[in-house]
Order: sequence, then structure tokens, then C-alpha cells
Amino acid sequence: MELRPILSTLRRHKTAAALIVLEIALSTAIICNALFLIGNRIERMDRVSGQAESELLVIRISGIAENKDAAAITLNDLQVLRALPGVRNASSTNQVTFGGSSWNSGVRLIKDQQQENLNATTYLGGQQLFDTMGLKLIAGRQFTADEFVDWAEFDKPNSKVSIPSTIITKVMADKLFPGENAVGKSFYSWGEEPIRVVGVVEHLVRPNEQGGPTANEYSMMFPINLPYEMGGNYLIRVTDPSRRQEVMQAAMKALESSGPTRIISEEDSKTFEQLRDEYYRQDKAMAWLLVAVCVALLVVTALGIVGLASFWVQQRTRQIGVRRALGATKMQILRYFQVENFLLASLGIVIGMLLAYAINQMLMGKYELPRLPLYYLPIGAVALWLLGQVSVLGPALKAAAVPPAIATRSV
Repeated sequence: MELRPILSTLRRHKTAAALIVLEIALSTAIICNALFLIGNRIERMDRVSGQAESELLVIRISGIAENKDAAAITLNDLQVLRALPGVRNASSTNQVTFGGSSWNSGVRLIKDQQQENLNATTYLGGQQLFDTMGLKLIAGRQFTADEFVDWAEFDKPNSKVSIPSTIITKVMADKLFPGENAVGKSFYSWGEEPIRVVGVVEHLVRPNEQGGPTANEYSMMFPINLPYEMGGNYLIRVTDPSRRQEVMQAAMKALESSGPTRIISEEDSKTFEQLRDEYYRQDKAMAWLLVAVCVALLVVTALGIVGLASFWVQQRTRQIGVRRALGATKMQILRYFQVENFLLASLGIVIGMLLAYAINQMLMGKYELPRLPLYYLPIGAVALWLLGQVSVLGPALKAAAVPPAIATRSV
């Protein structure tokens, strides 16, 4: 099919053609970036915590006043919790993934260097914390009993107690010691003494998004026995995920009876999956909002294409009739409108891709978003091409069905 008649017709209807091109360009630009943002939200919500999420409960507890026997009370609490039916393990911890608050510290490879190599979150807890979390060790070993220190001794003024060892994530190990085995290496973080890496876990994410996606798994564990007052979190791992709520109620009742000088927050005591869902509630809402925006844009664009194509069919009735009388088949008439729409859509998509890149650059500057991957552009282009062809199909079929005799009489 020759393009000259199509281009000639479009030149005579510049305003209408320009409006469709502009509509498709804006839709392409917005949809490409919206799909990118949706992908980012889904990626955030699907991040692996590295823990046995389906088996974990978190109970938040706080003291009414300073308690000198906090360490002994914590030890008793944990013994009570571990003795409950359905409890596999329990530990105190300073922070919980998806809990919001985070203990963060700078990490240096050289003692006196001014610039830290990275900033990592620090998980503290007793000998059972590793197993309670359900972490997967991929190198080295867990902490031994003689490596644990008490928080009270470590936190004393002018304390000489140092942290002998640490377990870090694979991402953190690769950042600090690229291409090397991190086990046996040392770094500086808390105190003046080097901390030796004894183990590497596959995953353990920060409690929040501090540091951005690249630093999301800069996490380390220190062997410090922690009283309930530091962080106020009891992490419980159950044997059967279906009994989580039952174990939760039993654990809270047991803690209330074993220590009347504490406050147990029922509102903040949740399953790990509840913590995840609440933490990503805004991300989920934003993703659905962007989906709605994409659908609305596609509907509006489709209606615009249908409206313009229908108008053009009505305006060109005589022209279509003449072509039919000269021997043009229904398929040729149908293809004419499909090609015409394809040209308009292609021009709009090219402009839209440039706009999509410009919008992404603006978002990168203002909201620290990553660069728009190039594969989102062809996805948006294909979507708009298909939409254009489907939208113009109805008016094109109507045009192809115009009888030559009726068309020639509509002078």
C-alpha cells in the first residue's frame, strides 16, 4: 500500500492528527514511568528478609521504670517462652525487620580512617537469636557460647569489654572484601578493637529502607546478651505457623504473670507477616493507584482513537465509496485505516519515549529514583501500538462495509 494518500489525508487534518499524536505521546511517557514505579514497589515488597517469616512472632515489651534486674528478668522470660507448647525458640533482640526503627553504625576497614566504608544495621541478641530468626549460614560458623558478652558490662563507662566476633550478610561481605572470603577478616565499628567475621549469612535485611536499595542488606550481628529494656522485642519462633495466634496469646499471658512491672503492648505484638504487610501498606496502595492511572490513560487514549477514526470515516464516506467503486477491496480499506493509525501511533510513541526519559530524569533528581531501564520503553510502545490497532478496528470495519453505491450517492 502506498503511503502518499495517507500522508496527504493527514496533512489536510493536521489538528486532529496532532491531538492523537500528543495523546499517545503523553500516554506512552506516563505509562512507561508508571510501570517502572510499579515494578519498583513490587520489588520492594518482595524483598527477602532472610528469616523464617511464617514462623515468627514479635512481642513488644517495656519497663515501667529502670530495673536493675532486667537481665535476670529477661533470662526468666525467655525460659518461660521456650517452655510454652508450640514454641520452637525465643530470643530478645534490639530491633526487628520491618519494625521501622534501626540501630545503624559505620564500618571501617582501617582503625583510624576518617571515611567509613559503609553504614550497616546491627542486630543484637543472645545465643538463640540466630536460630530463632531462621537465618541461613553460607560460610563460617555461628557464635560460640564463650563469645557472648553482657550488655551491662559492655555498656559500662570506660568498659574494656570488646566485641570479639560478628556475623554479616553476603552483600556486606562482598562490599567490604570483594572477591575474598570474608570469614577470618576484621573491621572496626563498635569500640577501638577489631571485630572478626566468623560467619556469613545469605540474607538479613535492615528494619527499614535506610541507605537505599544498594545498602538494604548491609547487616551484621553482634554476640551481646540483651535485656528486654534494650529494644523491647521478644522474637518467638513457632513449630506450626497455623498456631501463631494461639502461641501469641499464651506468650503474652505468660509474660504478664511472670513480670508485673512491665507493659506488654498488644497493639505492637504481631506476627512477622503482619509487620511486613503493615510496613508495605503504602507501597501496595501506591502500586494500585498507579495501575488505576495506567488503565484510565489507556481507556482515554482508546476512546480518543475510536472517536477520531469514527469522525474520519464519516467525513470520508464519499472517498471510501469512490475507492470501492474503483475496485478497492474491504481488506484494502481496512488496511488503509490500520496503517494510518499505525503511523500516528508510531510518531506519538517516539515522542512519548523521549518524554518518558525526560520525566525519569526529573524523578531521579527530585526523588532519588533509579534510572528507567530501557526495556520499559518497548513494553510501553507495544502496549500503545496494540491499543491503537484494536481501537481503530471498529471504525475501520465500518468503513470497509460502506457499499460503493451508497457512498457515491452521498455527494
